Amino acid sequence: MARKIEIVEVGPRDGLQNDPTFLDTGIKLEFIDRLIEAGVRRMEAASFVHPKLVPAMADSDAIMASVPRGRDVRYIGLALNERGLRRALDARCDEVNFVMVASAGFGLQNQKATPDETAALFERIAVLAQDEAVPVSVTISVAFGDPFDGEVPITRVAELAARAAAAGASEIALGDTIGVADPWDVRARLEAVRMAAPDVPLRVHFHNTRNTALANVHAAIEAGVSIIDASCGGIGGCPFAPAATGNVPTEDVLYMLERGGFETGINLQKMIETSRWLAKALDHEVPSLLARAGPFPA
Repeated sequence: MARKIEIVEVGPRDGLQNDPTFLDTGIKLEFIDRLIEAGVRRMEAASFVHPKLVPAMADSDAIMASVPRGRDVRYIGLALNERGLRRALDARCDEVNFVMVASAGFGLQNQKATPDETAALFERIAVLAQDEAVPVSVTISVAFGDPFDGEVPITRVAELAARAAAAGASEIALGDTIGVADPWDVRARLEAVRMAAPDVPLRVHFHNTRNTALANVHAAIEAGVSIIDASCGGIGGCPFAPAATGNVPTEDVLYMLERGGFETGINLQKMIETSRWLAKALDHEVPSLLARAGPFPA
């Protein structure tokens, strides 16, 4: 049997949060519906941060009140603090993704907190989700490099992963927030995190800022990771990271995986069509190459 790779679609949250075009709530819901029709069964749909900081996500409560339910789809809400986590639970998110930060430079810009402070906060509030039987995962942001501080020690990433696991994280993701990772570093950091948190599933989140995201996805899969974040069209970026461009495009990842004999449960042609629709909705081209070239064979 083909090995199954789970794609976590992050376009509705990480994709849209930094786009120059603000989509109306109804268009966002159509985007979500198209992703579901393409076969997506797990996606980041909302971000529970202060709307002044990320205005594109100001309608997250309205989004979660209207997303299709009962279609075997799990919706993830992002939270950076206790208030955000409580809002995500109130909005009936199926999962909450909490962000720890691996370096102080970015942490103070993005969350007004250091790595130790984000870890301590998760240790204190994770129980809120656990009491509601809602899985709470942890993404370690800037796990491969910080735009302000530069290199991030592997030991720091492993330490944060161990603390996340001890506090009950359902999953740990390594986030290449500014797109600086290379395949060899990916393998090394995954090995360190696996040693620090051996019983927690691992996920990866790559940005394509320096054109290494697909190679990094391949390296992660070769290292045994089976859960990959990707964004339809390759849209996205972080408002608090200079020059951080979009996520690895979902359809580009799907093409590579299908050619390699992996199973995702997502229809590549429908994802390409959704990417082309999204480009029209945003009124600008999207970074995805599959959206332009199409699949092979045609």
